[in-house]
Parts: sequence; structure tokens; C-alpha cells
Amino acid sequence: MVISQVKADIEQWLINFVEVPHPALGNWAPCPYARKARLQNKYEVRIGKDIERDLRLFSKTEFMGNNDVVIFAYPPNMYDDAYFNFIVDVANTSKGFRKRNFVALGDHPDTVEEHNGVCFNMGKYALVLVQDKHKLDDHAMHLAKRGYYDNWNEEYLQEVFAHRKDPRP
Repeated sequence: MVISQVKADIEQWLINFVEVPHPALGNWAPCPYARKARLQNKYEVRIGKDIERDLRLFSKTEFMGNNDVVIFAYPPNMYDDAYFNFIVDVANTSKGFRKRNFVALGDHPDTVEEHNGVCFNMGKYALVLVQDKHKLDDHAMHLAKRGYYDNWNEEYLQEVFAHRKDPRP
């Protein structure tokens, strides 16, 4: 994988899907904060080498800095989806992630994330998006007050908030 191509592919996914309001989502974009982060260059894309090592080292040595999200990209066939998702869950329960208030969100092409008929997967790479949990929870609380989650499937929301604070009353 070539970093310039991976960055371009992720940027196109953001512009053409993640930032675009969708009728099945109540005319909300899948991530209402993605456009601002992209335009302010507050995200970083990295080619992952070893998911366990990458996340362990990140939890011990890294800070978010000015970034809202750090995205690790892996070839889609490097890990099967069960193992990939297991490692992301382990990272979220690790002492390092909890201590530094990080949350990892996995996106593997073979684990279809669908809500109201909309597939959220990037599809080309296996991604781990690392974010500041407190900031993400604050954004979710603000969105919940505005009705963002009102039409979401309860089962999907349980997965979304598995390692986060559920903002709904």
C-alpha cells in the first residue's frame, strides 16, 4: 500500500459518503463532524504494520495532538474480520487506552456495518480510527440532543456505544 493513495482513497470516502447527508439517516451525514476535521486537516492517516503492536504503541507513546482522529489502514486481507475486531476490542479495554481516554473504532470490509439500509464501511481497507473518547462522547451528547440517533436501530447503537458513554436519556 502506498500512503498517498491510501490518503486519497480515505479522503474520497469522507467527501463522497461520510460527510454527505443521507435521507435514510434523517438527512444527517454519517459523521456530522467529519467535514470540519477534514477541512481543518485534523486527521492523520498511517499505514499500519501490525495491528496489535500499532495500537499498543499508540496507547503508550502517542497523543492525539491537533488531530480529531488517527486512522490506521491495513490491507483488507491482512487480518480476517473476527481477529481484527477482537484486537480492536482488546485495545479498547486495555489499560493504556482507558488511561489516555482513547477509543478505537474498527472498520473491516468483511464486517458489514449497516443502518437503515446504508452501509457505513469504507470497503477498500481495514481501518482502525483512534479518537479521544471524551471528545467523541461530547459530540455524541450534542448530536443526541439534536435527534441524530432518534431513528437508529437499537442493536446497532449498542455496538456503536460498546466502549463509550451512551448519550441517550
